[in-house]
Amino acid sequence: MNAGQTKYSPVAGLPELLEAISIKLKRDNNLDYAPNEILVSTGAKQSLANAILCLTDPDDEVLIPTPFWVTYGALVQLAGGRNKFIHCGIETDFKVTPQQLEEAISPNSRLFIFSSPCNPTGSVYTREELEGLVEVFRRHPQITIISDEIYEYINYSGRHESIAQFSDMKERVVVVNGMSKGFAMTGWRIGYMAGPRELVQACDKFQAQFTSGTNVIAQRASITALLSDLGPTRKMVEAYRERRDYVIGALQAMPGVKASMPGGAFYAFPDISSFFGKSYGQYTIQNDEDMAMYLLNEGHVSGVMGSAFGSPNCIRFSFATSMNNLHEGMSRIANALAKLS
Repeated sequence: MNAGQTKYSPVAGLPELLEAISIKLKRDNNLDYAPNEILVSTGAKQSLANAILCLTDPDDEVLIPTPFWVTYGALVQLAGGRNKFIHCGIETDFKVTPQQLEEAISPNSRLFIFSSPCNPTGSVYTREELEGLVEVFRRHPQITIISDEIYEYINYSGRHESIAQFSDMKERVVVVNGMSKGFAMTGWRIGYMAGPRELVQACDKFQAQFTSGTNVIAQRASITALLSDLGPTRKMVEAYRERRDYVIGALQAMPGVKASMPGGAFYAFPDISSFFGKSYGQYTIQNDEDMAMYLLNEGHVSGVMGSAFGSPNCIRFSFATSMNNLHEGMSRIANALAKLS
């Protein structure tokens, strides 16, 4: 700011930041994207909006595996498209299988949207699992894939795998990422997309009418973050790993709760459907919304009902807080659930 770097930026982003993102994609993902194949936006959510609104015509069918980040479905509605949800349960670690994908595709399918690591489940797709999906997409060339990789660095299961790594798919993939999760830069509001040049150019024109260029000061900070040592990020992830292990262990020890071990992100997404039909005092648990309100009012713990993400048997908890808070929160949840009969 003192250097006077407070002016308008190009709509697509500062050239230095576009170059830094290009370097990051090659360094961390072995993906080759030129700066003119990248667009910086006000958060990854705007990147998603740009891509979905530019790719979706009225009545186009958009395939979304559930559970999914709530914004996907809302943006498809805004674009006039039709959401087609593919149910994925805890038995497949909430990941879509090639068979499910094949069965969901119709002549009207135009777009597929997913995240890995996933919000709300923390599920992470392996290279082999992505390859299975790619085999299906090869038979349906009309479908473009939006790969939301915002939780890339918060990965406990090994190297992050992007579906854009398959050379014959790269021109059909839009990679969405940003600074908020891996660099704890939530309030800075910097996201970006990388994809086919024609689509990026269309999104540039689209964004120009909504917000123009993104906050210059945040862009400058992002250059430093992307090109600096990732040691602080790795240290943060190790702290999250400790919290994850504790929270999932505590949930799995609670009678009636089914909880899978998330491979990434910072959420637990337990199945609490065994409590449906049970009561305590004035409360009767008929669904996930009832459970969320019961835990809030009786246990004083906040969770998000799974139906918001397309999975009404579950509830989402974040473990992005201190261990002291997590110990207290898990104790409160266990006590509240034990009262239901």
